[in-house]
Amino acid sequence: MNESTIRETLRTFIVRELIRDASYPLTNGEGIISGGLMDSMGLATLGVFIEQQFDVYVPDPELTVARMDTLDQIVSRVLQG
Repeated sequence: MNESTIRETLRTFIVRELIRDASYPLTNGEGIISGGLMDSMGLATLGVFIEQQFDVYVPDPELTVARMDTLDQIVSRVLQG
């Protein structure tokens, strides 16, 4: 899967399942957690989605605002494998 496909898959999941507003215009650098769009439970759900969708395990200590707050950060983490 290329970076563009990963980005759009994540964006779609986040706006539909976590923000629950499919029309929300989520930008690549927007603070998803720090901006109040998603809470810590949503972050845990995102971690499970990443593991299932991309076969990439993200350990709990990495599921933080500092590391997973923006779409750019999340895509970068998935690409690291």
